[in-house]
Amino acid sequence: VCVTTAESEKTGQELRVGLYGDIRPVDDDSVHRWSVLCLDKTNGRIRWRHTPATGVPKVRRHPKSTHANSTLATDGSTLVAFFGSEGLYAYDLQTGRLRWSKDFGVLDSGFFMAPEAQWGFASSPVVHRDRVIIQVDVQKGSFLGAYALKDGAELWRTPRQDVPTWSTPTVHEAGGRTQVIVNGWKHIGGYDFETGRELWKLAGGGDIPVPTPVVDGDLVYITNAHGSMSPIYAIRTSATGDITPRDGGSSPYVTWMHTREGAYMQTPIVHDGLLYVCRDNGVLS
Repeated sequence: VCVTTAESEKTGQELRVGLYGDIRPVDDDSVHRWSVLCLDKTNGRIRWRHTPATGVPKVRRHPKSTHANSTLATDGSTLVAFFGSEGLYAYDLQTGRLRWSKDFGVLDSGFFMAPEAQWGFASSPVVHRDRVIIQVDVQKGSFLGAYALKDGAELWRTPRQDVPTWSTPTVHEAGGRTQVIVNGWKHIGGYDFETGRELWKLAGGGDIPVPTPVVDGDLVYITNAHGSMSPIYAIRTSATGDITPRDGGSSPYVTWMHTREGAYMQTPIVHDGLLYVCRDNGVLS
């Protein structure tokens, strides 16, 4: 059982839950320790622990988050951890030996309308075949990138023009087409897994994208919220080009959509032909 943590030297900090309109980040300039721990699932003993970074966080965090938000990814041999501004790390899963690391500099994730509201990085790495896919939508220099799982070599890096997002990419493979599907506001889209080339694009929706895209059969389900819309899009996996519906019309690749039924934070699930979406108002539909 493997987990990440960011431990602060500052004590007495409490998690703020519930609904409130305060967008200010946590003011904590204490020294933190970022760590990866793997425990024996039979007895809870720590098999190995590695602390790749120590220092004052380069960006601040949301009151409901930590500085270790991204979920670990593994192919069963290599374990990948992403700590945003503190770096991307790949480990030998069994021994904890650091295989490689990447430093992308400061990755400032915050509300685009109030840049001082830094909320921390949250997109998780995805391991597929022999590579690691990361989505880095931040205030400046956003990109989608692919890196060799064995040594961290950059295979491609595609710039993205979007506001900060906190969503994790989804990789879908069918019919000889493998694509990386991402959420966004200005740029929901699909990219070629091998080259990073844009395959399709859809603009519009909620301006704080968080949920991960979900694929079932030949449909991609995208939801996000905040601002004027909280949509659900059902998009064909065969989409190509700019599929944004124009002037209230339809798009041949958008099978159906709802403009106000989408989720803000929660990733939906599909089971037995039904899409389940949970919203922040406590309604499951």
